[in-house]
Amino acid sequence: MSSTLILGGLIAIAVLLWLLWEWRDSVKEKAVRAEAADVAGMGEVVPTSLHPVIDPNMCMGSGACVAICPEHGPLGLIGNRAVLVNPLGCVGHGACEAACPVSAIRLVFGTKTRGVELPEVGPTFETNQPGVYIVGELGGMGLIRNAVSQGAQAVQHIAKGSDTGVRRGVGSALDLLVVGAGPAGISATLGGMQAKLRTLLVEREALGGTITHYPRAKVVMTGPLDFPLFGRVKKKTMSKEALISLWRQIMAQCQLPLATGHVVERITRQQNDMWLVESSTQKWEAANVVLALGMRGSPRKLGVPGEELEKVAYRLLEPDPFAGKHVLIVGGGNSAVESALSLADFGRCASVAISYRRDAFARCRGDNRRRIEEAIQGGRVRALMPSNLSAIEPNRVLLKGADGSVEALQNDAVIAQIGGTAPADLLKTFGINLVTKYGER
Repeated sequence: MSSTLILGGLIAIAVLLWLLWEWRDSVKEKAVRAEAADVAGMGEVVPTSLHPVIDPNMCMGSGACVAICPEHGPLGLIGNRAVLVNPLGCVGHGACEAACPVSAIRLVFGTKTRGVELPEVGPTFETNQPGVYIVGELGGMGLIRNAVSQGAQAVQHIAKGSDTGVRRGVGSALDLLVVGAGPAGISATLGGMQAKLRTLLVEREALGGTITHYPRAKVVMTGPLDFPLFGRVKKKTMSKEALISLWRQIMAQCQLPLATGHVVERITRQQNDMWLVESSTQKWEAANVVLALGMRGSPRKLGVPGEELEKVAYRLLEPDPFAGKHVLIVGGGNSAVESALSLADFGRCASVAISYRRDAFARCRGDNRRRIEEAIQGGRVRALMPSNLSAIEPNRVLLKGADGSVEALQNDAVIAQIGGTAPADLLKTFGINLVTKYGER
């Protein structure tokens, strides 16, 4: 009798655990469906980086891809099948493809109907222009460790030479000019130094590139990094501050040949087969050019009256200048949300508000959505959604709501983060071929 009771108790516990499991999965799936519907309302969304495409006929619903995604949000399970819920949250990590036990995932650029325009490069990252290479984010690979690897690989090819010979600077020309001092550019420069090439790294702002514009304490997914000359960095995650500290350590230890304050505007081939690289203030000749630019390009303008006022900015470097000010962030992507969070965490602004044309932050990664929602609920950030900025005045801004009503908001500073123009047009002026990827590797 006691054995029967024990067996019955075990069965009851097992059934209860199964029901709890099913309930938990149903709650998760409900949230995934809601997010998928919200993203679908934006129309076809195309990420600029690599992203997964899942074959529903092969997927077995193990959830391994969902669990391993470092962004915790782009992928989800619906009907026991993995789906790409929020393409804009994907950073092209690629761990999902490797984790899938049945090879149901492949990584692609663009979709079958909407392409992504990328520079055409070969396996060594050389473009159709001999001696001109593209590495990192500009080539569609945004991950830091990929950028570091590509920069090193490109310069290995330059140092070794190709079937047409080894390209070296003629006369006073450099052997290697690297444009862009982000992870890819730093790695390429170190590779050039290690190979004893006459190398120069030029950057329009500061060492570190796009990362220097990240909000304070932002966690950056990297994975182990292998730099030429400097060696291996074993940490898998770092904050913005830790990564900038790493760049400074590399700069001090390796004495990078860095020139800042230069925006490259033209690259033209000379009669001696060298490349003439021109900024607005200086010119260089080089046998090889590595373009390690980001995808930010020029910031997209708001197109509203008052945008020319000095209180309008297009990025947040540090929150300190905004102490005591009423600040409005315009935008709903990761950059805008991270700026709002940085100012809220700073805690010394008179107020922090965010204006977005939609009623949800569907264009953000999961952790950013969670944090901004907590900040809004806690009263640290005021959400003005949906709304459109209609005018900027010295002491206030005007916002138009979905119903057409206009609200005047006290304001001392506006930070507009609504994207930027891709540098594709610049590449075309360099004579570099572009290719549009429609759901392809």
